Amino acid sequence: MAFADISSRLMLLRFQGMLFSLPIFSVVLLLHSSSPSVAQQVDIVVDEAASPPQNQYWSQYVLDAGDQISIDVFRVPQYSGEYEVLTGGLLFLPMIGQISVRGLTIDQASATIARAYASRLRRPIVNVTLLSPRPLRIGMAGEVSQPGIYTMQREGTQFPSLVDALSVAGGITQSADFRRIIIRRSISGNSEETLVSNLQDFLDTGNLDQDLFLRDGDSIFVPSNEQFDRHEAWQIASANFSTDENTTLNIAVIGEVFRPGPYTVSGNARTGEAGDVGRGQSAEEIAPTVTRAIQLAGGITPSANIQNIKVYRRTRSGQKQTIDVNLWRLLQDGDLTEDIVLQEGDTIEVAQSNDLTPNEVAEIVTSSFAPDTIEVNIVGEVDRPGRVQVSPNTPLSQGVLAAGGFNNRATRRAVELIRLNPDGTATKTSIEVDFSVGIDPARNPLLQNNDIVVVRRSGSARVSDTLETVTAPLSRAFSIFALPSTILRLFD
Repeated sequence: MAFADISSRLMLLRFQGMLFSLPIFSVVLLLHSSSPSVAQQVDIVVDEAASPPQNQYWSQYVLDAGDQISIDVFRVPQYSGEYEVLTGGLLFLPMIGQISVRGLTIDQASATIARAYASRLRRPIVNVTLLSPRPLRIGMAGEVSQPGIYTMQREGTQFPSLVDALSVAGGITQSADFRRIIIRRSISGNSEETLVSNLQDFLDTGNLDQDLFLRDGDSIFVPSNEQFDRHEAWQIASANFSTDENTTLNIAVIGEVFRPGPYTVSGNARTGEAGDVGRGQSAEEIAPTVTRAIQLAGGITPSANIQNIKVYRRTRSGQKQTIDVNLWRLLQDGDLTEDIVLQEGDTIEVAQSNDLTPNEVAEIVTSSFAPDTIEVNIVGEVDRPGRVQVSPNTPLSQGVLAAGGFNNRATRRAVELIRLNPDGTATKTSIEVDFSVGIDPARNPLLQNNDIVVVRRSGSARVSDTLETVTAPLSRAFSIFALPSTILRLFD
């Protein structure tokens, strides 16, 4: 077989994509010409270990500034060598000088350089190998935590994918429509290619085809979801391309909580005493949710309507969303989707309810998003008057017992309950204490934070105190008159 025929076959293989579609390979040419009668033989060995698995990606890879390449001109070592593609995609090669490979695939660059050498060499065979690809510059916009431009490195022969890029940008937000993530890509010329990825399909079926490999210059846009879907939101929260759980969020909590206002919330906040700002209870981080934000705001008040909580959210596109949250379903049915995951800038409003039953109140104040304890003032005729800490579901009778119970001067008929209202007013109610009665709004109501319980003196104690007040001056007078005789007795 003539050398020209060998060259022709190699070129045919090359343009058919059977040999040179991989960026890194080793070709060994053994030309046996010991005798004119012996046919010349070509043995081709492809180094599979050096070939990346992303064959299609590599065949479409385009060169630009920063790429490290190797150019091998067959049997012309002085023209061969390793080069870096310079700014503008330029190469400076021996004998031909400046040549641009920007926007060319590996095969296209090989053909372009071969044509450039054709004026100096007879039928040149040029092989271009990609030694070290340039870092990728990727643009991220839309419903990601940190939009912007990112530089991403490859790992071995693996190029970064869409999921990798979303993770680098802090993950997608709860408002993201991850069924149609758009990738815009520049291709040869001035044209643009648009790709759409459905990461919902990726989560449901593990279809890796949806996790597209990226190229330098790609722009990723994550659109906003027009309608909030709490089930999809939990899928987002559990995915590895969601917002980092260690990230703190700036949110606001208003309404029936002990300390309404703006907060920076993480996932492990837990309040203790009512009105205390919730703090982290463990090193473990979880996604910040509505109940965690309520904990941070000191917990809900007993008059909170947990069936009517609203989360006000603004998407990246400027759209306003109102999300209804019913934490009563969470308590009754264990529906975790009601405890939605928050995102930056959310406002939580807890409405007030005036028609809760005692059983509902008792269940609410013992929930995980209520404070652990409340403080009440027990004053008057008890053994240990002052401020006492009790659980939120403590009725009046148990509050009195927490202060040591009635002393022997107390009236056991009724106590006064003074309650501070949110509008700044106060109400005073006389309640007959019956330790045999359970929780009852009229006879044994649940105590609330900062309640004041006044235990009055009994009738006999008041008479005794009055007599003591009247007789005290007379006793002091008699003491003065008896003083001289007392002194004289000292000398007897």
